[in-house]
This record gives sequence, structure tokens and C-alpha cells, in this order.
Amino acid sequence: MKITLVAGTRPNFIKIAPIIEAIEKSNNKHNVFINYRLVHTGQHYDEKMSNTFFKQLNIPNPNVNLACGGGSHAIQTANIMIEFEKELKENPSDLVLVVGDVNSTMACAIVAKKMLIKVAHVEAGIRSDDVEMPEEINRLVTDSITDYFFTTSKYANANLKKAGVKSNQIFFVGNTMIDTLKKNEKRFLMPSFFKDLSLIKKEYFVLTLHRPNNVDNDNKLREILSNLDSYVQFPILFPIHPRTKSKLENLNLVFKNIILVEPMSYLEFNYVVKNSKAVITDSGGITEEATVMNIPCVTLRNSTERPETAIIGTNKLVGDDFMLLRNSIKLIEKNNWKEGKTPYLWDGKASKRIVIKLLELFNEK
Repeated sequence: MKITLVAGTRPNFIKIAPIIEAIEKSNNKHNVFINYRLVHTGQHYDEKMSNTFFKQLNIPNPNVNLACGGGSHAIQTANIMIEFEKELKENPSDLVLVVGDVNSTMACAIVAKKMLIKVAHVEAGIRSDDVEMPEEINRLVTDSITDYFFTTSKYANANLKKAGVKSNQIFFVGNTMIDTLKKNEKRFLMPSFFKDLSLIKKEYFVLTLHRPNNVDNDNKLREILSNLDSYVQFPILFPIHPRTKSKLENLNLVFKNIILVEPMSYLEFNYVVKNSKAVITDSGGITEEATVMNIPCVTLRNSTERPETAIIGTNKLVGDDFMLLRNSIKLIEKNNWKEGKTPYLWDGKASKRIVIKLLELFNEK
């Protein structure tokens, strides 16, 4: 059974790592051997967002790096498609497995289908219903041509069924990102700056911003950061995304509580999240990790593709409502935040379920 695994960005690496481990464990136990080839599209080319994650998460070196980082969405997607087509011609596959919702996910799924290769999508079915998000377009396109859908929640299942996907194509397995979190929780690393900044556990916030609608408009970015710097009475650790850093350099803002630091590795970032008082973010994946670690989480978006983090978990959507943001921060500072629960099947075993199902599907042929 030949499978091509695709990864291109930080979230992809986190989701693909436990799948590779599950495949290798399965190969050691069963007669049916899964021969996988790992393709890195190169969508993230920053050291902290690429190579470091492979090292820390014990991901084997990719068989090939397509080196398709940079450029606009159209340029990046086109380059990935061109290079991935060459890859599949040189290395035929029975199945292409894509994860998440980035440009690499959509581009490689399209190429595989046009070459008559089956596509499996891990984290299928999630929807924000906000087509202004590039990731939402990627989700819709990928799921429209996917053959096997591996889902993280009942909400994702419902979205797929509503779109006409047959029940026998949907496999509710859980969340591979949480597989990685649970495996590595005891390995989290204190960043070198933690003591230098005199940070105290549970007495600082973590902030992440990178969504275009939050950082592309100078006035919007200034408003968000100025309000946070005023509202939060604790230090705010802000590992600044390269996209956001380039925008912020032109604003000449002076902060009293916000502390800018460089992007961190996986083990370092989750150390600061686990030991924080709360997280303020516009990321989707971080809301999942915060929910499982039971860390209060405030999301600066009006919608989320992961509703379970808000309905079941520790997350709360505040969008552009700065009064709601302020009130949420007050609740957190007074230790009156809601108690979250871990969503069903977010138990660290999703990857094992995926591999079992892949073997079943292969044996059915």
C-alpha cells in the first residue's frame, strides 16, 4: 500500500507527526505494509516554522521538499501543483493523504484527483462559514473532491453530510493535533527568555495574531494592540508572526504590557501556553490546544471552524467587540472563567484509528 503524505506548514507538521508514528507501529505488527512517502511542499520556509518542528516532533526527513514557499496565494498554489504533479509522476501512489486547510492541502488534493489517485483528508468537514478566510476556500475545495474523510467532531460530520457526503466515507477519529500535544506534554521546554523577562507562571497572557483581517489594516491592528495593552493588567507575551511583524514595524507603537518575542518552537510555545493565565488569539489550532490544556482562550474572530472549542471547551469568540473583550479579560483576571471539557475522542489515539481504517480500506479492494 503506497501512501503519499503531504505537509507544508507548522499545523501540518503537528498533525502529520502522529500519523507517521502510527504507520510505523502498524508496520511492525501487521503483514500488510504501508509504504509511505513524505512530501514537504515548503509552504513554510522559516526555520522556526519548518525544520525545528521536524526535529522536535521526531518526524523523519521528508523524501522531498518541493520548495514552494512565498508568493501570493495563486502563485504558491500553482507552484505546489506543478511540483507535486512531477512528484506523483515519478513516485506513483495508491492514496494521497492531506491534512488541515492550507494551500498545500488543496493544491495536492487537486493534483491527486486529476491523476485519478484517491484522496484522504484528515480534519475534513470543519467550516467557519466565512469565505473571506483563505482557509475556508481550501476546505470547501478539498472536501468537494475527497474520497475518505477523517473528522475531529460531530460538527464536522454534520457539515459533510449536509454537503451530500455519504456516511460510509466519513470516519470520526478524533484530533491528530491533540495526539501530538498529549505525547509531548511532558517534553515542553521553557524558552530562554522566560526567566530573563521575570515571567511568573499563571501571571501572564499569551497573544497570537496573523489573520489578514486583523493585521493587514494598520488601524485595526493598532486598535487591537492598544486595547489589549490597556485592558490586560498582566504581561502579554506576543510571539510575533513574520506576517504581523512586517506590519507592526510601520506603526511605531509603544507598549506598557505587551512583550514582543520571536516565534517559538512547538515545545517552547506550548510551554508558555500551558503555564499562562490565558490565551488571546485569532488562530484555530491554538483554541484546540488551549481547550485540552484547560487554559482560558479568547478568540478575536466572529466565527470559528472549531465550534467545539467554544461550546465544550475553554474558548470564547469576541470578534471586533472590544467591550466583550474587556469583560472577558476581567473574568479571566478574577479567575471566573468557564470550566472547559475535552471534546469526545480528543484522547491522543486519533492517528491509530486513521491507520486502522486505512488498512481496512486497502483490504476491501
